[in-house]
Amino acid sequence: MSTIEAEPVALPARRRSRSELRRLLHEPSAVIGGAIILFFAVLAVFASWLAPYDPNAPDWMAIRAAPNAIHWFGTDDLGRDVLSRVVFGTQASLAAGMISVTVAVLIGLPLGLIAGYFGGIVDMVISRLADALLACPFLVLAIALAAFLGPSLENAMIAIGISAVPVFVRVARAETLVVRTEDYIAAARSQGLGHFAILAGQVLPNVLAPTIVQATLTMAIAVLAEASLAFLGLGQLPPLPSWGAMLDVARQFLSEAPWMAFWPGLAIIALVIGFNLIGDGLNSALNPRH
Repeated sequence: MSTIEAEPVALPARRRSRSELRRLLHEPSAVIGGAIILFFAVLAVFASWLAPYDPNAPDWMAIRAAPNAIHWFGTDDLGRDVLSRVVFGTQASLAAGMISVTVAVLIGLPLGLIAGYFGGIVDMVISRLADALLACPFLVLAIALAAFLGPSLENAMIAIGISAVPVFVRVARAETLVVRTEDYIAAARSQGLGHFAILAGQVLPNVLAPTIVQATLTMAIAVLAEASLAFLGLGQLPPLPSWGAMLDVARQFLSEAPWMAFWPGLAIIALVIGFNLIGDGLNSALNPRH
């Protein structure tokens, strides 16, 4: 009997997943954004094979050399190959974008679920804490936390992740407030399911879609935040390559060697656009109102 009843539930879920995937593949913004992110992911994973030179190896005979057949993107103030440093810098930016947002989701999503489902004093405490963090601008809070923790890529990711937690608390709470009033939640309670089972089996699946969309959009902000922290000396420490740190050095030579700022700046813009495009595509594919 249990097997017969499980089939009608499982089949629509699989059909719904295939339908959402088809809609996602038919969204031009999602396809273009996914291609951009895949390109940078390949650069990050295979940086050691794709970079033509050691990113930290100076060439004292080619200080601030313009782009040429040997150094396609030119060299920096120490003669290091800009192309190689841009390729290896992808690792720091992608790690900051994905890991910091993962931390924010793992903290913010459960808190938002609990606040929206139980309400009362629990909701008030969690919501007020989230509002207090949201009262401080995202980047200002990230800079303050990174300065407190100390300059490093790991601390920058922690600072960005904590700063993004309130956004996911608000998203998860808002969706949970809507879902908990549905009839199937009342039916689940009447069958004797506990709070954890309802949250995990009924509420969470309905909250995941907007959370995923918010996560992709927040990754774009996290990439910008990591570059900003590195620019201020609070992110990845030299000589390890980071797009933000490259811009910090390049600003001293904008008139003499503009290519030092152009290529890392272009990489930041492209990666941010990629995350924003795929976020828009996911929103269109997963939003039932579209």
